[in-house]
Amino acid sequence: MLGSRAAHHRVRSVSSPARRVALAVDALRHGWAIRIGAWVLIPAETGFGPDLRAERMLISAARAVSLRLANQRDAAEPEAPVVIRAAEPFDLATARAIADPSLDLDFPLKGPFRAEPIPDVAVARAANELARIAGILPAFLIDPTGAGEAQSVEAEDLADWKNTDHLAIASRARLPVSACDQAEIVAFRSINDLREHVALVIGKQSGDRAPLVRLHSECLTGDVLGSLKCDCGPQLDAALAAMADEAGKGGWGVLLYMRQEGRGIGLINKLRAYRLQDQGFDTVDANNRLGLPNEARDFPVAARMLALLGVKGIRLMTNNPAKVEALTGVGVPVIERVPHELPANPHNERYLATKRDRSGHLLK
Repeated sequence: MLGSRAAHHRVRSVSSPARRVALAVDALRHGWAIRIGAWVLIPAETGFGPDLRAERMLISAARAVSLRLANQRDAAEPEAPVVIRAAEPFDLATARAIADPSLDLDFPLKGPFRAEPIPDVAVARAANELARIAGILPAFLIDPTGAGEAQSVEAEDLADWKNTDHLAIASRARLPVSACDQAEIVAFRSINDLREHVALVIGKQSGDRAPLVRLHSECLTGDVLGSLKCDCGPQLDAALAAMADEAGKGGWGVLLYMRQEGRGIGLINKLRAYRLQDQGFDTVDANNRLGLPNEARDFPVAARMLALLGVKGIRLMTNNPAKVEALTGVGVPVIERVPHELPANPHNERYLATKRDRSGHLLK
């Protein structure tokens, strides 16, 4: 019996790639150190400790541009993160002012800095991706004094953590909604990711007809609070109404509600982008200055959800041809693109124009 318990303990103690990523993300959210490649990293945003000092920082390529380091970046890897050094070691207060472009007006004087070669670009990219998953800014103190115990993770571990085979249906139930009383909600859970995505199936599911599908990223400000800065809330309502109309004609629809706030950058970073927009930047430039991608949604997760629902092909409600390409690229047959344009208001006119002019959305 004792031997059996010891064996069980050994099994539970074995590290796995997905477990290392989960622990690293948790460490970053708590402000603890991670060890990746040859570096020990402390996140600039959440790190704590009066004695933390570092000779170098890791920042995003976009942030390096805003700090006027564009000519010092690696010409062979122009989009790679950048390691910087200053005349004096970085403490956390300095690091946070460097990391967050929404603070530039409050702390305008930064630098001068010198960019240094990165020994392993894959490690640097993985560190920034871990920060995005954790919902924090992609900026780190490198090998700081007083870092304490570090959670080890490898760049290659992210592939296993993102493996959509881990996603499964956790529960489903009938859910009458105002748009249609014949609806079912289906919840999905992954053993790795704490976000729980849902699908709302409107009407009677049929394998003979391709459903009307809307891939909708969670938007607390638009879906719940009625924000006028975007068109998310009206798009959600209009999609459900269109699916209800489809159900009334013998068809059906599927709303994939993805827990990917701000197209995958997280709520707090989205609000930081809003602050930059108030300073005059459009949505694309705001995300870039934060060192975050304009598009970070996980389309393989959407494909897995549709597969688990038994959906073979879809009629996709979108104005974005790139979304059609992304879903097609992960194996979802998009039989038809159904336009989904709604009128602008004075608060989101520039937002919609940026979607049209810089992100390729098919809008008037």
